[in-house]
Amino acid sequence: KGGKARGRMADAEPVMDEDEYEEEAPQQAAGSKGKRTDDAGRRVKGRGASDTAARMEHEGRYSGRSGQFESLETDGGKGPAKSVEGWIIFVMGINEEANEEDVYDKFSDFGDIKNLQLPLDRRTGFVKGYALVEFELRKEAQAAIEGMNGADLMEQTLSVDWAFSKGPIKGRASTRRKTDA
Repeated sequence: KGGKARGRMADAEPVMDEDEYEEEAPQQAAGSKGKRTDDAGRRVKGRGASDTAARMEHEGRYSGRSGQFESLETDGGKGPAKSVEGWIIFVMGINEEANEEDVYDKFSDFGDIKNLQLPLDRRTGFVKGYALVEFELRKEAQAAIEGMNGADLMEQTLSVDWAFSKGPIKGRASTRRKTDA
């Protein structure tokens, strides 16, 4: 049993002392023609390390053009911003015993609902008190905001506004960060 292990160890490369390693390092650097290096002369490994097209795309993608979203101007600065798939409104003040069907029935009168999120508290299993409702068209979402803001659902008054917008939420002391725009 011990003979096999010794045989494998004999096939391994010999261990070098630190002095031998330092002597060999300059030879490797001199013989490393064709190896990719960065601007500081360090060796670069990996896919696309020297690809100039990828570097140009990276520089173009991140050259200060981020954060430009579709939005509407309103009197209070920037208005609502469209999400990737539609216009999302934020509904606050939902009764903890409400369910998705209750919220869906109230808001489906204003248009076709693409998505409805009604988060639950993990500990209690009750609704957290807010919902996100997504409409495909801005006019449907705007109509839902105008029609349901201040309305009652299960004996609680709802507060409805855009989920993605800059500036304070109308009609309520806002916890949203104010931006200078």
